[in-house]
Amino acid sequence: MKHTHPKFDKLLLGCEGLAPAIAAVAHPCDAGSLQGAVDAARAGLIRPILVGPVARLRGIASSAGIDIAGMELVDTPHSHASADEAVRLVRQGKAGLLMKGSLHTEELMGAVLDAEHGLRTGRRISHCYVMDVPSLDHLIIITDAAVNVAPTLTEKVDIVQNAIDFAHALKFGEVRVAVLAANEAVNPKIASTLEAAALCKMADRRQISGALVDGPLALDNAISLSAVHIKHIKSPVAGRANVLVVPDLEAGNMLAKSLSFLGGAEAAGVVVGARVPIVLTSRADTTRARLVSCAAALLLAQARRTDPGRAVA
Repeated sequence: MKHTHPKFDKLLLGCEGLAPAIAAVAHPCDAGSLQGAVDAARAGLIRPILVGPVARLRGIASSAGIDIAGMELVDTPHSHASADEAVRLVRQGKAGLLMKGSLHTEELMGAVLDAEHGLRTGRRISHCYVMDVPSLDHLIIITDAAVNVAPTLTEKVDIVQNAIDFAHALKFGEVRVAVLAANEAVNPKIASTLEAAALCKMADRRQISGALVDGPLALDNAISLSAVHIKHIKSPVAGRANVLVVPDLEAGNMLAKSLSFLGGAEAAGVVVGARVPIVLTSRADTTRARLVSCAAALLLAQARRTDPGRAVA
């Protein structure tokens, strides 16, 4: 079936002419994750270093008809060692991206978050979904729906800034951040509305920079101009948001999956705020979603090289 996500086409086109990023692929020990890395290499997005049990990788490639000839292989005994070794390659400067294979997210992120040997920076690490929603005329970012379970206000400052910097790397132009809550009124009984109001004031004082930030906003007020008109909301963000900041992981996960499975959206995902972008794919991801995740990570890596003082996202 022909896909209906032209905004992702444009994002992929934005990578044309860029040198592929060297990507440490942690434990691609199933056909889907191995094929995803090979497809991204063929598309010119990455040069993969496949980190995992080499005999097993070759067996999977042979049985699935996947050509890994000429690709660099690093032998490890098991998934935990694969995560550690992939992170070590990044720390040594041998890879500029980290890509999840078939291991559990918690296992990879455990290596990333290790205080001594991981990839932490001064920023909180967070996850951004990039989504092509057919009913919208622009891409949107949803954060955080995969890493931070119940972030504090302090952590949300980094989550918002990470998303803003990511949006700039993806060439969003004007970045319009909606801090989501159950409604648009500040209600002392709903903590997310208080935090949204605080984040907006911090943006006013340039503690958060690079975007228009407004909240609290309910989802309809964030993306629907008709809802904004009905409720008489005056805001440069309301109805036009392209970054949606959710109260917690559960809300973000449900929002992203609702858009995908009920709204026909396609999603790509990147972890930001670490030393390098991290492609955090899911076993349920399509080949195209894996490609777009790699493309988004490549654009972020490129933006960091050209403007290293701007962000660690």
